[in-house]
Amino acid sequence: MGQAFGCLQVDQSNVAIKENFGKFADVLEPGCHFLPWCLGSQVAGYLSLRVQQLDDNVFVTVVASIQYRALAEKASDAFYKLSNTREQIQAYVFDGM
Repeated sequence: MGQAFGCLQVDQSNVAIKENFGKFADVLEPGCHFLPWCLGSQVAGYLSLRVQQLDDNVFVTVVASIQYRALAEKASDAFYKLSNTREQIQAYVFDGM
């Protein structure tokens, strides 16, 4: 990416933004271009066309609907062994997420 004697090279995976007297004129594709700076042409900047990644820490709230029922063959366990069914299921779900 350089400009000498009015010639400009735009590298692969980039484009250049061309302005004439400060006003947008064109998008220059990769390759060689003639840019007559004496006639007010200039490159305002370059833009990469490569895939980029932005990592950010975000918190997500998920509403989970849990459906449950006691099994007939385990009815005695469900009645006598579980003291607070809802809290025990919530704890199991929270540990899994």
